[in-house]
Amino acid sequence: MTTSSPASLSVVIPVFNEEPNVAALAQKLHAAISGIGRAYEIILVDDGSRDGTWDHLKAACAAYPHFRLIRFRRNFGQTAAMSAGIDAAQNDVIVTLDADLQNDPADIPRLLEEMEKNDYAVVSGWRKDRKDPFLNRRLPSMIANGLISNITGVKLHDYGCTLKAYRRDVLQGVRLYGEMHRFIPALCSWVGGDIAEVVVTHHPRLAGKSKYGIGRTFRVILDLLTVKFLLRFTGGPMQLFG
Repeated sequence: MTTSSPASLSVVIPVFNEEPNVAALAQKLHAAISGIGRAYEIILVDDGSRDGTWDHLKAACAAYPHFRLIRFRRNFGQTAAMSAGIDAAQNDVIVTLDADLQNDPADIPRLLEEMEKNDYAVVSGWRKDRKDPFLNRRLPSMIANGLISNITGVKLHDYGCTLKAYRRDVLQGVRLYGEMHRFIPALCSWVGGDIAEVVVTHHPRLAGKSKYGIGRTFRVILDLLTVKFLLRFTGGPMQLFG
């Protein structure tokens, strides 16, 4: 990225029933980003949480002036929450990550450094040393990553890692549904964006309940079949764009 000053940053975080993690997440985000020497905002999207998440988000917003909140009245899913945050983002680079503290906010500056050093459109996190159960998390993820890489032609080790950095301009016009947020790197590649992977830290979940599982993997496969259909019968990804 060739600009005279550092690119401004928007961090987008979907949040659903993460009451035990919000305060620590806010602290870690502030510690990781406040000193990076660029304009930034942090957008937290409450995806219809049914616990005390919203109250904790409001407290974080009051404590940290760069935080912004969006609230859904009911649960629409991670893709919808992420899309709302991306649409609301105002800065040059958009970073996404999960709210469960398995992604480490301290890795955000490394993604930005890699992006700006080589002018990448997307820098994708790779949880090389993943701290999740094998049978119901890592194995389905390995299968999904292989399928997505083969069908889209865009090879990544870890499509499911939410920690990614995108240039805002390559996201313009992208419209998502289902579990399509994990396909964003492939969409960006199809319109000419260069992609890099960076190994990132992955922590075990210490509080709250995971929202991932086998059922979600099946939904990803259904969306992948839609992508395959569009590629076969339209010759490109344009039907996935607004």
